[in-house]
Amino acid sequence: MIRVQLADDHPVVRTGYRRLLEQAGDIQVVHEAADADDAFAGFVATGPDVLVTDLAMPGGGVTLIRRVRARAPTAPILVFSMHESDGMVRRALEAGARGYLTKASEPGRLVDAVHALHAGRRYLGAELSPTLLRPDPLGEGARLASLSEREFEVFRLLAQGQSPAQCAGALGLSAKTVSNHQTVIKEKLGVATSAALAHLAIRHGLVSV
Repeated sequence: MIRVQLADDHPVVRTGYRRLLEQAGDIQVVHEAADADDAFAGFVATGPDVLVTDLAMPGGGVTLIRRVRARAPTAPILVFSMHESDGMVRRALEAGARGYLTKASEPGRLVDAVHALHAGRRYLGAELSPTLLRPDPLGEGARLASLSEREFEVFRLLAQGQSPAQCAGALGLSAKTVSNHQTVIKEKLGVATSAALAHLAIRHGLVSV
């Protein structure tokens, strides 16, 4: 029996996933969580064979992936998310996910992905480019993955052309805090200007042109 943990902040969605997975006959959902902290505590307590997590949830899916991998470096983690841009996929994979599936996939793909990760294989949804499993030649994926959840939020807003003051208003932060984040973000991403920051986001499909 493959023991699976589900992390998603929508109870109805988790219920659907549980039914789909357990209908396979050889999968048992041993823990459900609605946020990253609860998911990490559940992972430690239950030791699932495969963790299936969303990215957009309280505490952040990427943060959860990092925490789990720090505790269990070989943990099979599958991201099941609505996000399908290359940048979001690379960010999750660079953080330590072993597979990525979008919620636009056929339902049976989730079962296939869990089986693949449990067998020690990586898995990428058919709608995603296989090249995403290869190392990023520019190293930008790793740099994007190094951003904290808050830094990533600020990065995306800045890349969309919003000013630090607008970012502060949108995120409920002070302008000084956003300015500090902006400095750290540019250092981590290796860019010197706001234009270069925006171009990087566009290359990875994180903002629309």
